Amino acid sequence: MSAPAPVDWMTSPGLVPYPAALEVMRLRGEAIADGVAPEAIWLIEHPPLYTAGTSAKPQDLLAPSRFPVFATGRGGQYTYHGPGQRVIYVMLDVKRRFGDVRRFVSALEAWTVDAIGAFGVSGTTRPDRVGVWVDRTLGAQGRTDKIAALGVRLRRWVSTHGISINVAPDLSHFGGIEPCGIADAGVTSLADLGVAASMADLDRVLRQTFEARFGPTREATAPVLIDPDA
Repeated sequence: MSAPAPVDWMTSPGLVPYPAALEVMRLRGEAIADGVAPEAIWLIEHPPLYTAGTSAKPQDLLAPSRFPVFATGRGGQYTYHGPGQRVIYVMLDVKRRFGDVRRFVSALEAWTVDAIGAFGVSGTTRPDRVGVWVDRTLGAQGRTDKIAALGVRLRRWVSTHGISINVAPDLSHFGGIEPCGIADAGVTSLADLGVAASMADLDRVLRQTFEARFGPTREATAPVLIDPDA
């Protein structure tokens, strides 16, 4: 089997509007499936907003007027995106690289565990819940807090959407939802755990750990943002 072609590694500055991100992913995913564009990883931040996955339950949106709410085609339930959170949009040929969706999701979780582990944070996965978690002991009680959410969509075996890792967001903003429909666990971040890592620090580690697991990347120009309503 030939070595995988380098994956485009793209980073957009500033806050990317969610509808524009969806349009970029849609177009890039189609181009990858058609064989006219390389696979890509896209690192961004969004302004404060909530997204509803295909399994979202209305009762889990606790404050519907707090931030804009976007319905999206990814799997999962409600999640929050906002400044201080690294959103990683993953556009890969899942059939060629992984063979099935379960292996793909497990690989994304393992990549996330690798990345936060570089900062001394021990992330765990759970068989009953998607994402990456941190076991914490608070006084006499133990608690498992979520540090990274994961939700993907496949079209023609090419993935879109991906991972969000909490670097230093305002954790109170998660209070408008039951994150991923889970009421018995908290949310944490690198900053909340006492890790003084910048977004650039995480980006560097993400690229190193991605290449260690999945193969080479190449620096690529950030996507041109497209307003789908224009």
